[in-house]
Parts: sequence; structure tokens; C-alpha cells
Amino acid sequence: MTRYVSRRLLELVIVFFGVTFVIYCAVFLLPGDPIAALGGDRPLPESVQKQLRSRYGLDLPIWQQYLDYLGGLARGDFGTTFTGQSVGEQMASRWPTTIKLALTAWSLTVLISVALGLAAGLRHGSALDRSVLLGTIVAESVPIFVLGIMAQYIVGITLGWAPIAGVDDGWPRAYLLPALIIAVYGLAGVSRLMRGSLVDTMRSDFVRTLRAKGMSQGDVVGLHVMRNAAAPVVNLLAIQLGSLLGGTVVIEAIFNINGVGQLLYKAIQDQEGTLVVGVATTLVFIFLVTNLLVDILSSVLDPRIRHD
Repeated sequence: MTRYVSRRLLELVIVFFGVTFVIYCAVFLLPGDPIAALGGDRPLPESVQKQLRSRYGLDLPIWQQYLDYLGGLARGDFGTTFTGQSVGEQMASRWPTTIKLALTAWSLTVLISVALGLAAGLRHGSALDRSVLLGTIVAESVPIFVLGIMAQYIVGITLGWAPIAGVDDGWPRAYLLPALIIAVYGLAGVSRLMRGSLVDTMRSDFVRTLRAKGMSQGDVVGLHVMRNAAAPVVNLLAIQLGSLLGGTVVIEAIFNINGVGQLLYKAIQDQEGTLVVGVATTLVFIFLVTNLLVDILSSVLDPRIRHD
């Protein structure tokens, strides 16, 4: 077990450095000069621009900039924006809203996807089964910003059931509609996985044996099938908990929610590279740690995984 965890930790470190380096290069090597853009319609004097580039280390080679950034991360310093604001403080003030939104979306994903997958799996081949499959495919095919705008117009404006912007109404009313839109993309895959896993388990030899012994359908499903079919679903749901934090970017922008996703969206618009990299680094770290914990949990439940 110790060897497996050590190997996974080493992989996490390598992936973290690799991904964050790619993100850093993608942000700071893209066309456009954020320093020149600070002046707006009146360009800053060249001497001032040169001084600012030196202050933020933009005149250094990209690899040295990245190493300086990592040094700051080791001290808990995400850097400062070109307007002099602390990246860490800006993220800290936004995370509670994003976490609340992501957890609400994840809870809806769990409830709806398990219910749909269970209903479709137990009625394999029925009209309900085909409807669930078709519905999840259609839901995944529609871009999330289209779903968000449609939900705002129909549920918020036409029916007046939910606010269309901000979180001033508090939880849960202000969070349910945007969380439901985020959950749609998670529950589509989870419900199909739940259905498929349930169908495969129902065809297993041990299920036929239990039925031959006279066990009722309810006991077979409730006591044995669900426990075996749920393992891959639990893993996927755990992974989605981390990825949902990054999935709030578009929805927070559409619903004007003052979270980390909206912060990232505005940082990209304003060419605030340090802020973009800081948010992206945090999201990558959360996603990787979540995956690591899921892998460790899976290896505890199924020791065969350690030897794969």
C-alpha cells in the first residue's frame, strides 16, 4: 500500500509541474502585451513599461518566470495583479461562493443521476430506459451557455421561479438554478454508467444463483446488486466533485455569480495573467488531489488495483 501511494504521489507531482508549466507558458506567451494595455487609449511611456516588466519579471526567460512563480507558491504567495491586488486574497474571498455552488451541483448530480440510472437499469430495454439514454445524450449535446441562457429566460424571467443573477437571495434559492445547469453535464455520464453497471451486475452468475435460491427481486437488488454496481459510480462521482469547481466558470459568468469562475473569466478578459495562472493552478491542484484520494480509496476497497 505504501509503495502504491508513493507512486501515485510522484505521478501527482510530475503532472502538477507539467500542467502548470503548460498553463503558465500558454498565458504569458500568448500574443498581446498586458503592460501596454494598462494605459488604455493613452499608452504608457516606454520607460514606465520597462519598469513594470522588470517589477513583474516579464523581462526574464519564461522558464525563470515559472521557477519564480513556484518559489512564491512554496511561500503561499500567488503573486499580485498588474493593478497591485493580491491574487491569493482575491481567490480567498470568492471560494466560499464557488464551493457552495459546486457542492449544490454535485448533490443534485448524485440524487438525479442515481435515480435515473437505477430506473433505467432495472427496466433495461423499456421505453423508460431508452428515454433516459436519449435524454442524457441530448443534454450533453447542448452547450452549457445555451442551457444557462434558456434556463434564465424560461425559469427566471417567464415563470419567475428563481433569480436570474447574483446570489443575494441566499442558499438554496439563488443557487439551485445555476447548480442544476452545471449538474446536467455530470448526471448524464453518471446515470449512463449507473445503468450500464446495474445491467452488467444483474446478468452476473451470482445474481442468477440468488434468484435460483428463491431470493426476491427486491432483496437481490437492494442487498447485493446495488453494492456491486455502485463501485464505479462512486469513483466517478468523487472525481466529479473536484472537476465541478472548474465547471462553474461559464455559469458564474452567465448568472453574474461572484465566485472564482467569474474571477477567472474576468481575468482572461482583462489580460491579468498572474490571476489566470493562480486560479488555474488552484483548480489543477484540487482536481489532482481529488483523483489521488479516489485512487487510494479504490485501492483500499479493491486491492487488485494496486497491482495493475
